Amino acid sequence: MMGSWFSESRIGFATLCFVAIFVLTAQIRSQSATTHGAFETTSGLGRKLYALPDDDKVIAARKSLAEDPKNVERVIQLSKAQATRRQYREAVATTTAGLAFAPKSADLYLERGHRELGLREFKRAMNDLEQATKLAPDMLDAHYHLGLSHYFSGEFDAAAVSFDRARALAKNDDSLIDCTNWLYVSLRRAGKEKEAEQALARITPEIKNTEPHLYFYLRLLHFYQGQLTAEAVLPPPPAAPDDLEGELAFDTVSYGVGNWRVYHRQRADALQLFKNVVKGEAWNAWGFVGSELELVRGDK
Repeated sequence: MMGSWFSESRIGFATLCFVAIFVLTAQIRSQSATTHGAFETTSGLGRKLYALPDDDKVIAARKSLAEDPKNVERVIQLSKAQATRRQYREAVATTTAGLAFAPKSADLYLERGHRELGLREFKRAMNDLEQATKLAPDMLDAHYHLGLSHYFSGEFDAAAVSFDRARALAKNDDSLIDCTNWLYVSLRRAGKEKEAEQALARITPEIKNTEPHLYFYLRLLHFYQGQLTAEAVLPPPPAAPDDLEGELAFDTVSYGVGNWRVYHRQRADALQLFKNVVKGEAWNAWGFVGSELELVRGDK
């Protein structure tokens, strides 16, 4: 009798445990499903990439645009808010709607091209960014992002030309740092080592950054100059999935060091750095995009 009761109790307890685990698993799955928004694109490595759900800034920007739907500034405000949530397809749709009533807006072509880069639509981005440079030849960001479209397409000579034009328009140290980083790596990937070294000459000890994320570009430039070792410049992995600033630093510098190893014929070591980058969530970061492309190329 005691054995029967004990056996039934164990069965009942096991059933309760099973139910509890089932409910907990369902809750976790439900929570996981709400942590990301719409499907955005599939990476070259076959990974499905998702947006984040709307936040207050997206909601407010959408409401603001609805109140004045032909206001270019409000279109760009919404697009940028969407991009912050990795809603890149939505941002492209927003700017496309804006271009329907403002077809001569260089700002809208720049904004749409910027988001197409994140979606890995490099040729479309190139077309939009070329249009932006034609409409506004002195727009630094248009030349800069056009350089990225060439760079990610493997057109390193053309990328260097665009980054050089962008750097010529730099009005402060932050822009000089940003443009010089990409000019240098474009020239190195184009096999123009002497020109690349000349590009670094403008990064003197007096050059300082003010934007936090450009600090990592400045340290990379010091690494390229031989002032820092790879071990000194590489940051630790992000502390948590929501550590966006930490992941941006990790992706940017890991890609930079990995890229340096590519053109120093240390490709195996470089690929390991790239693999570490694409484990993260910041799939719209340039370091993530660059790492992904190198892994697609493999040992080529």
